[in-house]
Amino acid sequence: MRNKVSIGEYLAVVAVKYEIDSDQLFQALVLAEKEQEATCGEFLIKCRSKRQDKAIMLITKGSKVVAQFPMSRAFLLEQGNPIKSFITPSLVHRRSSNKSEHSSLLHIKDLKSGMKQISLTAKIIEIPKPRLVYTRFGNYAVVSNAVITDDTGAIKLCLWNQQIESVSEGDTVQIENARMSTFKGESQLRIGKSGKLTSIKQ
Repeated sequence: MRNKVSIGEYLAVVAVKYEIDSDQLFQALVLAEKEQEATCGEFLIKCRSKRQDKAIMLITKGSKVVAQFPMSRAFLLEQGNPIKSFITPSLVHRRSSNKSEHSSLLHIKDLKSGMKQISLTAKIIEIPKPRLVYTRFGNYAVVSNAVITDDTGAIKLCLWNQQIESVSEGDTVQIENARMSTFKGESQLRIGKSGKLTSIKQ
């Protein structure tokens, strides 16, 4: 079963998580798409590239990357503020309850062995055929070492069981609370039980 969110839902989460006014955020996104960049309070929004009817947007605060995501131009042409409809009381409550888990999004080039609580956005470019393995917990599981990429590099992402079925090659995914590990001398990104893998609907 896919766990996909729309761009409106994703931006609602970003707005609540980083306490950005959703009206200002939407206006800044529209302006950035037209003029390459715009400011929204302490945040800088840049249009990294445009392809056909989509734009790659980047939100930063100082030197920290807040979010990077693909966005359709049709979304920017919607009347009013389409982000606001996704900001529900439950979302605000859930995010305020999880402030202790707040972490900035990273780029693949920033990842180092031993890092924990990693959050980033990347594109899945390959999901090899899953293989059956016998785990150290004494049970069997299926695993696939997918390859993800962003503008700064590529890395393997270890997917287990249902995680493999929740995404497809070509998906842009949001990864939260992951960790870096080394297997047979090769760095890998792993999503544990407390982590989250979400495919962003384009």
